[in-house]
Amino acid sequence: MTIQTKTLAVASALACAMTVSVAGVASAEDMEKCFGVALAGQNDCAAGEGTTCAGTSKMDYQGNAWKLVPAGSCATMELPAGDDGMARMGSLEALDRDMAM
Repeated sequence: MTIQTKTLAVASALACAMTVSVAGVASAEDMEKCFGVALAGQNDCAAGEGTTCAGTSKMDYQGNAWKLVPAGSCATMELPAGDDGMARMGSLEALDRDMAM
């Protein structure tokens, strides 16, 4: 490889890395905490009473466990009906439903 080819390869790799880095920052800013949508053991950190951090929720759709979701999608997320047959939705605030014992 010539020096010019190596320089071009390094510059291309750097440009790709910077693009991915900028895209990652933008997407993180476009996320929101959504309570009651995480599956058991798949919540993000600080889930609430009965949990300590990421991956500690005890049941599916636990009301005090949250997951990061794209901004604006939480309140419109439809989930499987609960044991009582009632429809469940995500929430921007902790919920009292589906609490682990």
